[in-house]
Amino acid sequence: MLNIEIRRPEYSDIDYLHRFFKIVITDTFLKEQIEANADDLEQEINTKKSYLEADLQSGGIERYFLIAINGQRIIGTIEYGPPSQLIINGTDKTFRYQYEVGTVFVDPAYQQKGIGNLMMQEMFLLLLNKGITEVCLDSGFRQSQNIWKRKFGTPLYCLKNYWGEGNHHMIWRLNVNDVLKKFK
Repeated sequence: MLNIEIRRPEYSDIDYLHRFFKIVITDTFLKEQIEANADDLEQEINTKKSYLEADLQSGGIERYFLIAINGQRIIGTIEYGPPSQLIINGTDKTFRYQYEVGTVFVDPAYQQKGIGNLMMQEMFLLLLNKGITEVCLDSGFRQSQNIWKRKFGTPLYCLKNYWGEGNHHMIWRLNVNDVLKKFK
């Protein structure tokens, strides 16, 4: 039985979270069969590290992370913050002032156990309590896209062949109240 705690990260979590990002992102690249893109892999890991640093240095103002812990092990992350440049450009600046929910990562050993849903529910409750009623979410990974399509329907934007032939990038606009209803 999993005993999951969801909390804010602390400075003492940094080293483990950096390793966690590397493990989860490397696993994702392997599953997507894009592990040969070493530069993209390192860039993705470094982006997540910089997002975490922005959270810790700003006290959650620039980025806001939640982490899921089972015992002493960090098994998941989720964050929100300003939209990425990819989202801004891919939506012709439509989402430039919208918050983006991202870095939804679950340890490969804990996937398909409801951890992602639990983190999303916590994050969307937090957003609603802060008065945020609409956010965006994006993905260039096919497996994640399939999950988001099942949960949230057709993306508002699909950037065809963005990552190469047949590899699209998808962007969703989400109503926070509607997402929370899915978890009831």
